[in-house]
Amino acid sequence: MARKLHLNAFLMSTGHHEASWRLPESDPHAGTSLAHFTRLAQTAERGKLDSVFFADSPVLWGSVARRPSSAVEPTVLLAALAAATHRIGLIATASTSYNSPYNLARRFASIDHLSGGRAGWNVVTTAGADAARNFGLDDQPLHRYRYERAAEFLDVAFKLWDSWDDDAVLADKAAGVWGDDSRVRAVDHSGPHFSVRGPLDIPRSPQGHPVIVQAGSSEDGKDLAARYAEAVFTAQQTLEEAQAFYADLKARTAAAGRDPDSIKILPGIVPVIGGTEAEARRRERELDALIRPEYARDELARTLRVAPEDLPLDRELPPDLPGEDEIEGAKSRYTLIVDLARRERLTVRRLIGRLGGGRGHRTVAGTPEQIADALESWSGAWAADGFNIMPAALPSGLEEFVDHVVPILQARGLFRTEYEGSTLREHYGLARPATQLAEV
Repeated sequence: MARKLHLNAFLMSTGHHEASWRLPESDPHAGTSLAHFTRLAQTAERGKLDSVFFADSPVLWGSVARRPSSAVEPTVLLAALAAATHRIGLIATASTSYNSPYNLARRFASIDHLSGGRAGWNVVTTAGADAARNFGLDDQPLHRYRYERAAEFLDVAFKLWDSWDDDAVLADKAAGVWGDDSRVRAVDHSGPHFSVRGPLDIPRSPQGHPVIVQAGSSEDGKDLAARYAEAVFTAQQTLEEAQAFYADLKARTAAAGRDPDSIKILPGIVPVIGGTEAEARRRERELDALIRPEYARDELARTLRVAPEDLPLDRELPPDLPGEDEIEGAKSRYTLIVDLARRERLTVRRLIGRLGGGRGHRTVAGTPEQIADALESWSGAWAADGFNIMPAALPSGLEEFVDHVVPILQARGLFRTEYEGSTLREHYGLARPATQLAEV
């Protein structure tokens, strides 16, 4: 029996290809348009996708000359989309490095209530000195420190979400009693990073707590995911790499005392769809031709921690790049880029083209049948439980995926034809967690 896929739509202004904003049909101001994101969310819901997902970072990244850089705060956007959709999950990124547990726990519980149980939180630790300087620090905290803080942050959030019993609200009009004080408890957390009294000021949400998503693939990131995550967004270029990551994370999850089926592994994929393979390849070439290599080289140099002049466009990467252990930023993405360039002996110019579509995520150009084949092959080979769909251009790429790829997956028995539940947990096949906080 075919495994059913989980599909999320990863939405980014005009699309994931860095030059998508230059297409004639693209709106360069889409990143701040509620109408644009509403249309996309409704399209994804029409396709019965599990969720829409929004990335975020508390810093302006790179040059605004390169691509649209405006980004609305995603939890605000989720609240608006909750009113414009009915069943699709709503996932936003929020950093544990530059927030407090009480505020984020309250914010995501609020979205879960307002959406009827469709909220998910993509938990990230923010790298980069520029972000640190926005919050009064001279430099980014060490990688391991960021993940230690993230683990405690999540522990506190779970305690806060569980600080109300499910039956704490009585709403007894006749007796004049709205809630039972004995079923609402302080959390009294005191740890290395946080001291939080609690309880939360909002009842336990429809899902118990929002679905926890994680996107780090470093050793620390995988350990965090194994302990807490219910879905993992990841990036792999080859089937063998994806299979290894899948087996490793499922094993770590089991070692952490959890059911490996309780974590869904969802690699990113950038589909470029055409009526024929030749048409899809032509679209891909047209997008790549719009990349400004001088901007892209500057960004690549930032990622690799070298000067732009050390990356001649028509030469391969220099041999003396630092190892992953020397990187305090996004370790796994650094390694993915370097390994891709070394494995395929790419010049900097060709590497820029390969990264332009999805920043290291796998790009597949082809017909709807070929895109469906690519998804089915990885799922059938135990490399993925589903995929984070990252259209190269929006809204056209999402519409083409929903209208032409989803029906093929449905016909093959690989994807739902109707929503069977109303919450994001139900879409993922995840149980609603019981309250964990002990009685006092």
